[in-house]
Amino acid sequence: MPVSLDAIPSPRELLAKHGLSPRKSWGQNFLHDRGIHAHIVRASKAAPGARVLEIGAGLGTLTAHLLATGAFVHAIERDRDLCTVLRAELGHLERFELFEADAVRFDYAQIEREHGQRPTIVGNLPYQLTGPLLFALLERHTATDTWVVMVQREVADRIASPPGSRRYGGISAALGRLRAITKVCDAPPGCFLPPPRVDSAVIALTPLPTPRGEVGDPKGYLALVRAAFSQRRKTLLNSLSTLAPKDQVRAWCEVAGVDPKLRAEALGPEAFAALQRARESEDA
Repeated sequence: MPVSLDAIPSPRELLAKHGLSPRKSWGQNFLHDRGIHAHIVRASKAAPGARVLEIGAGLGTLTAHLLATGAFVHAIERDRDLCTVLRAELGHLERFELFEADAVRFDYAQIEREHGQRPTIVGNLPYQLTGPLLFALLERHTATDTWVVMVQREVADRIASPPGSRRYGGISAALGRLRAITKVCDAPPGCFLPPPRVDSAVIALTPLPTPRGEVGDPKGYLALVRAAFSQRRKTLLNSLSTLAPKDQVRAWCEVAGVDPKLRAEALGPEAFAALQRARESEDA
């Protein structure tokens, strides 16, 4: 049964129908702007036969827009009341599947295993869980296609920042090694019910054909990047000394062709990958 865009209720209507209100403690802000919905759907390239995995489906308004394209939508939602709404509003549709689960702990390889397709990830990420969710997705990078996610605009700017810029940080280096990052659109507070106190933005993270720097141990790479940025005003020699003695850090830098007097913000993913390879060769 096709989904009619004209028949999709607004968040306000759905909350009233089911006798609910947003949970402030969970940071629930429901997107009601249909123009932003359209931007997200276009960026996801949802189409008949495609598979989309939606993080935090909420009241199902974005879910319904995705279903209207003919795509299969697998939705993750942890709020029991919202799961009741999703089952009532969309549960009769064959192309809809609901996982009542914690998105941080969800197995993102499950869809590819069961259906033989890498899903596109779509979601309005809770601000307090943005980092944990993105790193959970990184662990299943090869099992997922493009990610189209809503985050706080300040976080979006940080993620998309190039090396050497003031906002460039560990999450930029972690994601930038494997994904091309582009901004889809901004989403001011008025696009949500209730309006949050911060601006939001939608970004798309598309798998690169070849990573920016090969490493043998992806978790080791992330640990290296975290250590380098944990004290970002210090030089690499000092910040990486939390992982090994300074003599070893100097040796890694020499093998990688990196100046140990540089700060972490000066290094792109390729340089961090070279450092990680030097670290791995020492341990071999």
